[in-house]
Amino acid sequence: MRRYVLTGTPGAGKTTLLRGLAACGHTVVEEAATDVIAWAQARGEDEPWTRESFVDEIVALQKRRQLTAPTADAVQLYDRSPLCTLALATYQGRVPSSALTAEVERVTTQGVYERQVFFVRNLGFCEPTAARRISFRQSLEFERIHEDTYRAFGHELVDVPAGDLARRIATVEAVLPERRAE
Repeated sequence: MRRYVLTGTPGAGKTTLLRGLAACGHTVVEEAATDVIAWAQARGEDEPWTRESFVDEIVALQKRRQLTAPTADAVQLYDRSPLCTLALATYQGRVPSSALTAEVERVTTQGVYERQVFFVRNLGFCEPTAARRISFRQSLEFERIHEDTYRAFGHELVDVPAGDLARRIATVEAVLPERRAE
């Protein structure tokens, strides 16, 4: 099984790209943080990212999704990974929890994700949403932390420049191994 990660700054179009890749027939795994935020906000919690357990909830959901993802296809594409969650903790000024540290250790020592990571570049703006309340300037700092985190763990960043969806899909597909015959 080859698992590839899409990462980058909030609002860069990772989810749109992931959905485009799914429409092309690729197996994809959705981002965990957005769902953790949405579930908490549906229960009336306005800013769940301020909660101490926030990062650990993301880590738990990421791990569950990775371990239960369909295994029929030889390639899977993930919207973020535990290294992104480590970047989030760094951005928030949090000391990584034991759960986060253990999960980063697991995925790095077991080589769960490919060394090549698709780094989806910012679009030149960051549109606020209920789950994304940072400015474009803040998103650029977050982007830098993601780059530094992945490089610190020896990953090769495959640049996915800003552009139309078709071009971004083509950039990713050019790197992926051919899918097995169906």
